[in-house]
Amino acid sequence: MTRCISIVPYRWLPADTGGHRAVALFYKYLSLHWQLVCAGTTDNDVSAADGYEVLRVFRPSPLRYINPLYIFRLRRIIRAKKITHLILEHPYYGWLGVSLKLICGIKLIVRSHNIEGLRWKSLGKWWWRILWYYERWVHRRADRNLFIQDEERQYAIEHWSLDPGRCFTMTYGVERDQAPAPSAIADARQLIRQQYGIAGDSTVLCFNGAFGYRPNLDALHTILETILPLLERIPDLSFTILVCGKDIPGDLMHRNYPRVIFAGFVPDIVPYLLASDVFLNPVMDGGGIKTKLVEALGYNLNAVSVRNGAVGIDPAWCNGKLLVCDNGDWPAFARLVVEASRIKGDIPPLYFKHFYWGSIARAAAAFME
Repeated sequence: MTRCISIVPYRWLPADTGGHRAVALFYKYLSLHWQLVCAGTTDNDVSAADGYEVLRVFRPSPLRYINPLYIFRLRRIIRAKKITHLILEHPYYGWLGVSLKLICGIKLIVRSHNIEGLRWKSLGKWWWRILWYYERWVHRRADRNLFIQDEERQYAIEHWSLDPGRCFTMTYGVERDQAPAPSAIADARQLIRQQYGIAGDSTVLCFNGAFGYRPNLDALHTILETILPLLERIPDLSFTILVCGKDIPGDLMHRNYPRVIFAGFVPDIVPYLLASDVFLNPVMDGGGIKTKLVEALGYNLNAVSVRNGAVGIDPAWCNGKLLVCDNGDWPAFARLVVEASRIKGDIPPLYFKHFYWGSIARAAAAFME
């Protein structure tokens, strides 16, 4: 069995955001094929790891990214555990990964969650180009490169002159391989509607995310300030917007929005997704693939998204359940919400062929071998 170490230079356990779950669930399923240990920061809850070992290696300080002493500690771990492969989450520790590849003679795999330089450019950071060139340097020295969606893989091949044979699209996934049972949906609807006093005839529109991340917070402002007023003008549309996630600003939660429920952070998002009718995705920035949208569709919600937010998810895989409008066309977005509220079909097996974690990890393991 292949022996692998992964460098994850931040806290991801417990996995309480989409980005955290992208790490935790990939390694949960990869550990079915490889012997795996993850080197993470000391603030991880190692008991939350499922199927793999977590070592607390890095201190949660910004200086960890430039500390050369980690080379020696990781070299000892690699030699003691007879490691053959190193997976690097994100390019930031690229210098460390390249150094360990050369010193230890192991295969280097870089997993990209976004084209980071372009993501920071979209967020207005002046230094994005410096990161872009560093990112290119790292990926060029990797033996294998994993990208979150096809457009970013193709971008890297064209703009960084990467070998296409060393590049692979490994998307975000869901843990289920079929649509949820109608009984599970009915139970969740009853639970959540009773808990929050939502009328039985009200269409539940859901949005979730970590609102300390600016693209998610911008999207929440768009919902409250632009989309909500548009929906309120539509005759005979009874709806409730359910907002889940941590770090919702207090000033928003204390404003008077009669049709909005701020659930805040919830330990388990699944009942909230199952209880909802339509998922709203007005997120336009940030790059990568929108993990919240992948999860929502996997739990059989109908979804409305702007074009940037739906990158990496082909509506043809969704049986008509994903409706997409142009970026910033909020009147069209509101009209599609009404249309989505009337869709009755289920998410098809084709969707899970692309987004089931078991299949994703199996294919990635074969590519990285």
